[in-house]
Amino acid sequence: MASKDMLDMLNRAIAREMQVTVQYMWQHVMWKGIKGFAVKDELKSIAITEMKHAEEIAERLVYLGGTPTTKPDPIFVGGSMQEMLERDKSDEEGAIEMYKQIIEMAKKEGDGTTKRMFQRILADEEEHHDTFSGLLEEI
Repeated sequence: MASKDMLDMLNRAIAREMQVTVQYMWQHVMWKGIKGFAVKDELKSIAITEMKHAEEIAERLVYLGGTPTTKPDPIFVGGSMQEMLERDKSDEEGAIEMYKQIIEMAKKEGDGTTKRMFQRILADEEEHHDTFSGLLEEI
């Protein structure tokens, strides 16, 4: 079975995924104007991907003997497109760092399944980071 540290990290990942799911979905419905119209569907798509990540991580946590958290990290919607995108980019940077740590921890614990799962999720988070970075260039 997984170490307590691994179970704690997976719960941190779930809390983060729940946070950005709600955050990105709320931002999606709040965006207005031409620029908002151009990116709101992308935000909705990213939110759905993040929700799927939360589910996948929770399933893995249960398999490893843990209990998934039901409390998201603090949600930030923001008052302007600039604020939203800067926070979203920062949140993705935090996820990238955390998921690299989880991959290393899984490697040390000999948990190839968790390692591969987070490598796949990490690739999505890097893509999200790239999207937010690109959108910030257009503002």
